[in-house]
Amino acid sequence: MLHFDQIAFGPIHSRRLGTSLGVNILPAEGKLCNFDCIYCECGWNRDASSGKKIFPTAHDVRKALDVKLGQCLQEHLRIDSITFSGNGEPTLNPDFPEIADITLELRDRFFPDAKVSVLSNATTLGRKGVLEALKRVDNPIMKIDAGDDDGVRLVNRPSAGYSLEQTVSMLEQFGGNFILQTMFLGGPDFITSSPGNLGRWMDIVRRLHPREIMVYTIDRETPMKGLRKFSAEQMEALTRPLADEGFHIQIRG
Repeated sequence: MLHFDQIAFGPIHSRRLGTSLGVNILPAEGKLCNFDCIYCECGWNRDASSGKKIFPTAHDVRKALDVKLGQCLQEHLRIDSITFSGNGEPTLNPDFPEIADITLELRDRFFPDAKVSVLSNATTLGRKGVLEALKRVDNPIMKIDAGDDDGVRLVNRPSAGYSLEQTVSMLEQFGGNFILQTMFLGGPDFITSSPGNLGRWMDIVRRLHPREIMVYTIDRETPMKGLRKFSAEQMEALTRPLADEGFHIQIRG
């Protein structure tokens, strides 16, 4: 399982974002997330370090990014995206809004053509400043992996109190100006392509009308064993009704 002990790491090749400089603003001690996805490349929450977890501050992130972006510029490296990912849900960092603005500022200084992207499960949109910060970045990439609460519980295993309807209602505040990210997979209790789930997921897509949909499948080792990946051809066929309606869908097998 992956573990990120640096604030800025890479750049690495991303299936969805090109050459990506990763930003981890979660504790270096290990995974911290309010989801416990069955496919998470960082493993199960229960296997994370039980020690005291300290978030990098806005000052820490400014210092680390300033150094890393300067190095990348000196080495003539290409950066398509500066991407918040790392050891879990990035918006859990209490300094996230300030950190997002710092990242945009440093991006403009070092790599003005790069995009700032945030991979998020969209659970913290009600927290002060988070939604507004996500609206300021180039690529707010919000996750919905299932079409109802039962499916979310099977795939994402969220913290108590999660409501898909509440999340969708918050996502409506983007006015469609966000990217929806969905994992297609099969497991012992869930399969994305089941007619009920797929139909409900498509209804959510139509309701939110995101500017882009990223559909992808398993690429790395997963904490739950026996999960099945989809081929690009399968995902293209399953999402064709949305494509025919004019939705922009990026598929990565």
